[in-house]
Amino acid sequence: MQRRRFVSGLAAGAAVPAGAQFHPHEAQGLRLSVTCDMFRGPDVRLPFDNPGRTDPRPQPVRKYAPEQALALTHASGYQGFEMFNWRDPAERAAYQAAQKKYGVECVCIFANKGVRTPGCSLVDPAEHEGFVEEIKKATAAAKEFGAKRLVVLSGMTREGVPRREQFDACVAGLRAAVPWLENSGMTFVMEPINSLVTRPGFFLDTASEGFAILERVGSPNVKLLFDIYHVQVQEGNLIPLIRDNIDLIGHFHIADHPGRHQPGTGEIHYRNVLRAIRDLEQAGKYSGFASIEYHPTVPLAQTMEEVRRLANFS
Repeated sequence: MQRRRFVSGLAAGAAVPAGAQFHPHEAQGLRLSVTCDMFRGPDVRLPFDNPGRTDPRPQPVRKYAPEQALALTHASGYQGFEMFNWRDPAERAAYQAAQKKYGVECVCIFANKGVRTPGCSLVDPAEHEGFVEEIKKATAAAKEFGAKRLVVLSGMTREGVPRREQFDACVAGLRAAVPWLENSGMTFVMEPINSLVTRPGFFLDTASEGFAILERVGSPNVKLLFDIYHVQVQEGNLIPLIRDNIDLIGHFHIADHPGRHQPGTGEIHYRNVLRAIRDLEQAGKYSGFASIEYHPTVPLAQTMEEVRRLANFS
């Protein structure tokens, strides 16, 4: 079965043929991953960041079961998937079975309970014990899938508490987890989230402050998840930030601004940004993934293939 024909069939809702064998095509470019929230259809949890917070996706919005999701991932030439709900036993088992069938890598999973990090934030020392407990659970789940990265979040800003005190609390919480990371072979990728559009009140909202935290932590097992969309919203200066701090970056997320849609819909020159990352990869300075995480205004299979081509370099 030809890859393009298979992808088109998935976009139209065709079932995956039983026992089908798929062979990923050669991709001369970045290793790509897809965030599983893009497969959730009407159940999507990713915030809508366009004016009016409206759903821009082609209607009706289709939901992909885990097997369909990883079949599309594989057929589109992506090497990884991430951020499924491992806390849901049924979803966890379904993605585990699909991973075995299609052989794509589980790149990372989410460690905190949620974006607001209830009872397990880094900015509050009183919640560090809860943070460690969630890390232990996430590590056990990650090992089932062969994942080596845990996405961690700072949590929301604590009103009335000096920012420096919360900064220091993040450093202390991450440092306390370093022995666990080293013993388990895991790496934290800490994600800043913009507070201008997506998450007002979120503490770690810039890559620059994230890098400062990581410098203080001083461990190769603690890096930054550089979400290109969030960084563009909050501070811009994308390529210099990436080049100057690549040793502290463990993962990338892809979306355009404004709107949080696919590359090409906004102001980010993604071909240049991805080329800069590819150049660093070829120089031996980066060996991770870049993952798509957005609300596409075109069919999912179409945008996945378009990004695959965008991230390919001869």
